[in-house]
Amino acid sequence: MHLFKWSLSMVRLLLIGITLSVAYSAPAFASDDTEEAFIEQMVSKHKMDRKFLVNLFKKAEKNQKIIDLITTPAEGKPWHEYRNIFVREARIKAGTEFWNKYEVVLKRAEATFQVPASIIVSIIGVETFYGKIQGNFPVFNALYTLGFHYPARGKFFRGELEQFLLLAKEQQWDEFEPKGSYAGAMGLGQFIPTSYRSYAVDFDGDGKIDLFNNPVDAIGSVANYFRVHKWRWGEPVAYKLTQLGTMSENFETKRYKPQSTSGAIKAAGFNWPVETLDEQAAGIIDFEQKDGKDHWITFDNFYVITRYNRSPLYALAVYQFSQEVKARRALSYWHI
Repeated sequence: MHLFKWSLSMVRLLLIGITLSVAYSAPAFASDDTEEAFIEQMVSKHKMDRKFLVNLFKKAEKNQKIIDLITTPAEGKPWHEYRNIFVREARIKAGTEFWNKYEVVLKRAEATFQVPASIIVSIIGVETFYGKIQGNFPVFNALYTLGFHYPARGKFFRGELEQFLLLAKEQQWDEFEPKGSYAGAMGLGQFIPTSYRSYAVDFDGDGKIDLFNNPVDAIGSVANYFRVHKWRWGEPVAYKLTQLGTMSENFETKRYKPQSTSGAIKAAGFNWPVETLDEQAAGIIDFEQKDGKDHWITFDNFYVITRYNRSPLYALAVYQFSQEVKARRALSYWHI
């Protein structure tokens, strides 16, 4: 650690001594994980100002709490504990209110992107409790910490830091102002910088994209994310198996993507409460309960949810929460 600090200090002194008249040709630093290499990559690849970046990194702060959090994620819990974090009465009530408030916007999102309102509402509810829990970590420091002090995924987070700096420039943000999760996710839908730049949309047409304070933009952006990742309108997500068959190992998913078909699974003796087309791609995923396991048949749309967060626990929580909010909203209309 002392050698690293000494090296960084020496580089900064050398940079100060370089005059603007000196021509510079930056080499490729794709495999280098140092701050200096990252800065030079941003200069050579994106023509960003070196002096600005050096000064920015002088203010960067490593946060050990971020490393502690990413090494003990909620997704490490068993299903029966994980579900209770999100599928709760207060959140279901808030989801129903959010849906009622933005009903017109959600209908437009359904028509535009062919993604159900229930899924859009669920994502925003699970991610941030409809904006109440967006995270308090400066995004720059979160990505800096994970990019340079968490080797297990350093390359990924350096890539997100690159995208964040470009995003901050495009949005004219102060780099230390946006706050988000410990992993650098931002706004009502918790978009990481790559997703923000790729999928965020100006859904209210005011000429700017704001996922922090504008639920309309957040609704459109979440729907667009699911459209791009190939949500299949009208197709199933998942069902709990009511009867177990044989050869379940043949129906395991690969990175949560179904590898078999509904027909093949049914032929092996498995059953579920709703008829599905035999040719639909499907797989089986198990979820740990206190007294055993629940077994679910999952389809392509389940896999699409895991593209938002690569966890089957997350995907099932989103789906179950969407169904709870949908049912609660239907019940409220029944009583009117």
